[in-house]
Amino acid sequence: MTTPNERLSGDAEAAAGAIHLELDLPHAPEKVWRALTDPALVSRWLLPASDFTLAVGAPFTFTTDPHPGWDGTINCRMLEVELLRVLRYTWVVHDDRGIDTVVTFSLQPTASGTHLSIAHTGFQLPAHHGALKGTRYGWSLMTGRLVSSLSSA
Repeated sequence: MTTPNERLSGDAEAAAGAIHLELDLPHAPEKVWRALTDPALVSRWLLPASDFTLAVGAPFTFTTDPHPGWDGTINCRMLEVELLRVLRYTWVVHDDRGIDTVVTFSLQPTASGTHLSIAHTGFQLPAHHGALKGTRYGWSLMTGRLVSSLSSA
């Protein structure tokens, strides 16, 4: 099983207001792309998705457990869809911090499968420092589920 490697140290991430993960996966780009873009598969490893459509400008939502000051809804909008190469969307949380960020998945074919880069950018520091830490933890869990999901499919 492949585990995500963080490209930046925690300190460098904090200074950049971003999370960067790199995964070398033993799966073809088509299989990885499907895991990133099929709403049923996305809901299994990331979060339950509603109205997830691969059209630039299309709004959709993810939902998770609510927390005090937040209803658990993540509002998104598709920004870029380049078949088998790039998927980018907004990731907006309307809570007391008002987090408005962007998630980008970049796929590169390799001799043994796919190199997947995940960037979650746009955290405003220092205001979002706690959210950045929590999101980094969340992505480590979600990428672990992605790896497991790809291996079991």
